[in-house]
This record gives sequence, structure tokens and C-alpha cells, in this order.
Amino acid sequence: MQGEPPFAQGRAEWRAQALANFPFEIVETSGENAFATWKELKTAGRGAPVVVGADVGNVLEPFHPQWQRRSVAEILYAADAIKFPKDLFSMRRDESAADLAALRKVQPAYLSEDEHEPPPGEWPAMEFPSMGLSIAHDLMTRKPFPNVHIVLVPTDDSTTIPAHLHWGSWNECPAPEYHVAALRHWRGAYGAELVGLGRDTIDLKVARKPATRGEALELARVQYAYCNDIIDQGTGSYSVLAAGLMADDWWFFWWD
Repeated sequence: MQGEPPFAQGRAEWRAQALANFPFEIVETSGENAFATWKELKTAGRGAPVVVGADVGNVLEPFHPQWQRRSVAEILYAADAIKFPKDLFSMRRDESAADLAALRKVQPAYLSEDEHEPPPGEWPAMEFPSMGLSIAHDLMTRKPFPNVHIVLVPTDDSTTIPAHLHWGSWNECPAPEYHVAALRHWRGAYGAELVGLGRDTIDLKVARKPATRGEALELARVQYAYCNDIIDQGTGSYSVLAAGLMADDWWFFWWD
């Protein structure tokens, strides 16, 4: 990842430099009270809040002086041009074609052009526990962290937070402009709000759930294109993800 500190430079020193360059207000609270504090800050007139977890280092990397980053205006301009989810699917197809071409350079006999697609699966007979605001909890013990951080971004449009934090563009995680476009689209369709943002996770809270299985399955396909790990290393099928989307008003995304 671009922001990882060089071996010759101590991690503590690198972190201190990134933190000194971080332009946003940071508020501390407990994991147990993180969502309540987020809701209070949302109406406090100090910017758009986002819970970043127990370690503020989760979002510091792009702010190290050595990091090369685009301006927020450039990212938002790119987001304005994205037709979501159509352009997301196109981007993933282009990535798959590039990966296939690279594979054929080392394995010329590799002929398959089949795109990986998770199974539809059976509709689950039981509901699964909600992830809730995952960034405020230890995912192994499910206990809230004693202390978590909330960053206040000076904007009245919370969908632009990934642009301000330069969040994305590693492994299968889309570039910041795709996160902005996704948040805008899902805010309009489901009243989705960005509440938590970790090193490699996103927590959204939605006001409206998909009303039918068909709608939920279509939403699951879009979310898989956005974040394949939620099925490939999570639910295992579209149907299990879709059932969760109909049952839960928290959406969880994780990029390995």
C-alpha cells in the first residue's frame, strides 16, 4: 500500500508525521457510545462525522507528506461522471480482462474467459446476527472498544467523506470516486449513510431496506461488484447476502 512507512523509518515517526499533517478534528468516545456520539455530532454543525475505530491510524496513511494524492476536487469531479452501478460493472469487467491478459502472458494455454460469479444459493431459513457498527467493536470478541475515534470532515455532504480522506484504490477496493458515487446512489435509493470507515471496512446505516427478494438479489449483485469479499469470504452466496439486506439496516463491506 502506498502509505506504508519505509523500513528505515520508524512506524511511530511515520505516524506522527501523518498525524501532524491530518487536517480534521478528531473526537474520542467509547465504542459503546460511538453511534450515539456520531448522531449527536451529525447535528452539531462541526462537519460530517465518521467513526474510524480504535486506531485513528486507520485513516492516516494518505496524509503522510510523502503520499502522492489527487485533490479532493479532482476526485469529486471524477465521481460526478460515474453512472452507478453501470460504470462499476464496466470497471470490474475491464479489470477482469486485464487480469486474464496478464495471466495468459505467463500461462499461454489458459483459455478460460469465465468471470467468477458466486452461486445464487438457497434462501436461508434463519437470520444472521447484525454486524452493527463493526468499526466500534472487536470483531473477534464482539465487545465494544474502550475508546474509538470520530473524524469530523468539514462538509455538509457525508457522501464526499471518502474523497476528503482519499480512501480506496488498493487491491480490489475501488478508487475514492467510486465510493462517493456508491454512497450517493444508495443514499437516494435506501437512505444510506456512512457511519464507520476503517482501514479496510465500511459501515453504512440505511433508512429503507429492499422490499422484495428480487430487489434484494439485485442489490446483492451490485454490492458484490463493489466488494466481492462480502460473499467470497463472507456469506458465500447471493441469497444469503440478499436475505441479510432485507433483515438488517446495517451494511458491512470489507476488502481483504
